[in-house]
Amino acid sequence: MEESRLNTYSPLSLAFLGDAVFALFMREHVVRQGNMSAHKLHMKTVGLLSAPAQEKAILTLLEEGALSPEEEAVYRRGENTKTETHAKNASKIAYHRATGFECLIGWLYLKGEEKRIEELLTRSIVILTEKKG
Repeated sequence: MEESRLNTYSPLSLAFLGDAVFALFMREHVVRQGNMSAHKLHMKTVGLLSAPAQEKAILTLLEEGALSPEEEAVYRRGENTKTETHAKNASKIAYHRATGFECLIGWLYLKGEEKRIEELLTRSIVILTEKKG
């Protein structure tokens, strides 16, 4: 999609799409770990898809300087968007940060930047699954 048209999309529309892309990527990651029951798949996936998990991933990516200035601006645009609700299992701040991350993923998807999405989400998996200590 051309940049001028892409910039007319609301951050929440981009986040709506980004949420689906994020979920598919994480679900595929879990399925590729091996065949297991649907319940086990769900339990492994739910921790990767939560707003607090997305918040942890995006904060680490920002701290590492992994985003370009343009990507960071798209993230901030999504993060600062007013929303009607927020997730019951997340703080309002975590929800807004997750929305910003989803907005960035949706924006990259519409730009056709699948390789960049893969880079960011692969790094996110490492961030979310690495053991501390």
